[in-house]
Amino acid sequence: MFSLGDCLVNYAHEHVVRAHTCPKTKTGLVHSYLRIGEGDERSEATRVMVAVNDSTIKGHPHPSISCKRAFEWTLEKMVRSNTGDFKILLLHVQVLDEDGFDEVDSVYASPEDFRDMRESNKVKGLHLLEFFVKKCHEIGVGCEAWIKKGDPKDVICQEVRRVRPDLLVLGSRGLGRFQKVFVGTVSAFCVKHAECPVLTIKRNADEIPSDPADD
Repeated sequence: MFSLGDCLVNYAHEHVVRAHTCPKTKTGLVHSYLRIGEGDERSEATRVMVAVNDSTIKGHPHPSISCKRAFEWTLEKMVRSNTGDFKILLLHVQVLDEDGFDEVDSVYASPEDFRDMRESNKVKGLHLLEFFVKKCHEIGVGCEAWIKKGDPKDVICQEVRRVRPDLLVLGSRGLGRFQKVFVGTVSAFCVKHAECPVLTIKRNADEIPSDPADD
């Protein structure tokens, strides 16, 4: 009897695409992509994009309940001990009115990338990415993390078209139909419009706050 994780791993391995060419900056320079365990990484690693965001309850730099759950589920149920078969792509989208980090085209792939930065540059967004990059580094799975600005649902779909991951994993608050009318959900939009398979992971029942719209 196969578990859901087994089925997803098999599906992802059967639908692997070649790694994309590193994008160019506005100045025409190619990004230098640092990778964890690059020597051990297979050329056809399954590339899983996970969108992450700040908590609306605890605030910056704490991750939201739903994105943390989606990330942990990805590592526990998909990657498991097969770290060489996967690469995790971590995307954080800052809304335009946030006082965030200006270098939105920078890519981070190891804890050292954050330690080498001046403390004054460790601002909103970077601490969040650092949390997830450290988790990937601890288990030895390759990762890349970056920040973009804009409407999260639109930017996530744009990045999917640009990066072409094998799978997009999103956290879901599990809101009812009535609540969605007033709050709206990024996950529902991406399920319809993202140009790759999308998997949404609900929060555990014991993690849901008194106001389900909070995260």
